Amino acid sequence: MVAAAGIPIVDVPFITIGGGIGSFVTVDYLRIAGVPTEQIRILSNIDTPWQTYEYLTRVSQIPRPERIRSDSASRPDNIWGFPSYAMEETLRDKSLKAAWQVLVEPLFADYYTPRAGMVFENLEREAKRIRWWEMLVKGQVRMVRRRHGGGYFTILTPPDGATATKRIAYRSQYVHVGVGYPGLKFLPELQDFRTKHQDFHHVVNAYEDHEHVYTFLRSRPGTVLVRGGGIVASRVLQRLMDDRERYGLQTQIVHLFRTYIRGSHGKGPWLRRKGGNGFAYQGFNYPKSVWGGQLKARVRKLEGADRAQAYKDMGGTNTPWRRRWQAQMNAGRAQNWYHTLEGTAEAVSVGPDGRTTSRVKLGNGQFTDIAADFIIDCTGLEADIREHRLLADLMDHSGVGRNPVGRLDVERSFELKGTANGEGRMYASGSPTLGGYFPGVDTFLGLQVAAQEIADDLARRGFARRIGPARSVSQWLKWARNKQI
Repeated sequence: MVAAAGIPIVDVPFITIGGGIGSFVTVDYLRIAGVPTEQIRILSNIDTPWQTYEYLTRVSQIPRPERIRSDSASRPDNIWGFPSYAMEETLRDKSLKAAWQVLVEPLFADYYTPRAGMVFENLEREAKRIRWWEMLVKGQVRMVRRRHGGGYFTILTPPDGATATKRIAYRSQYVHVGVGYPGLKFLPELQDFRTKHQDFHHVVNAYEDHEHVYTFLRSRPGTVLVRGGGIVASRVLQRLMDDRERYGLQTQIVHLFRTYIRGSHGKGPWLRRKGGNGFAYQGFNYPKSVWGGQLKARVRKLEGADRAQAYKDMGGTNTPWRRRWQAQMNAGRAQNWYHTLEGTAEAVSVGPDGRTTSRVKLGNGQFTDIAADFIIDCTGLEADIREHRLLADLMDHSGVGRNPVGRLDVERSFELKGTANGEGRMYASGSPTLGGYFPGVDTFLGLQVAAQEIADDLARRGFARRIGPARSVSQWLKWARNKQI
């Protein structure tokens, strides 16, 4: 059928789809395990593995000089995690500040987190070392289907004019799906407002480019309604407060929480999280034991509703407690320019003065109207997995089902359940697999844990070498010397 359609076929054993950080860490493991570049192809519509992540961090107010929310040893460019980001920063800056922070965190200092720029620079270094661009093929993947005789066809649409045909079929035994977030998720009343008024200027998602909001506020006083209580809301607040302080602005900030946290909360003494002033506080996305402790071991044994409940218990919107923006919020409350509310927005409309007006049902059941020049929605990044064309096609045609929390169902090895075809295997990692046997999949360290499981499974199948102690040491020495492999 493929030949009859005039689609040329390229044979390669391993395909990864996406080309982001999930694809990168998987390919990094396989290259370190000895798989040659000619046996791997990366199908992607982006130029660098960090391109999408850098865009999302930049627009959500974490440019390269600022710090992301990641652990010192969670290095997607370094599977060993040594030296850590803090150690590298100590050597680079010739200062013991970062090393001291790691030593005394979190009791006497905030958790150490690396600067975004250092992360991207190191990713570029490792990409060059493993010869990433020799394996990269630009284009848009349309579908992955089983093929007669085992394995899969992955259908790629190359950029216009790049090839003689509009489609290319990659025939492979193994496929890895690492497409990242399915898409932006908008609250219904905000989406209704944008659709009705075709106004994408005054109501924005924090993961969209919205620099015009800060530019406007530097030109005249204004009011901003911030919605959400996670790390992105924290970053947006800090940017608004930094600008207010730096430029002497008169910006008024109204912060709407759907759930207002007033103190420590949780099911019991061993499942409690600090909180206050609306926020739930936690150093990282998940408790640290999900990456290698008791929570990881426990969830690995759970099925169905029990696993869904475990995710509910450890999940929830949270943000790190950081001294800088705590002081800024305290000043805002004292000076009456930072206001918090608990409630749910029922509708958004255009007020008589041309500004947005949000009809909010407060926690006590009463209604109030909030007028604002801009609304910044920080409530969530992820849409349903069916919003992504490729993931929807996999669910419709490849036997992929949903896990207990509604994402892609994977085995403990990150093989997509129901997709095996002869000797062929299909894997997935990252955000679309959240809810599986391993929590924390949409973090740097989580992506590395998934990549290690996939590489080990491929080693058992004879595709790659197992990374044992001797190989690990020899490959780390090559990494330390930045020797290309």
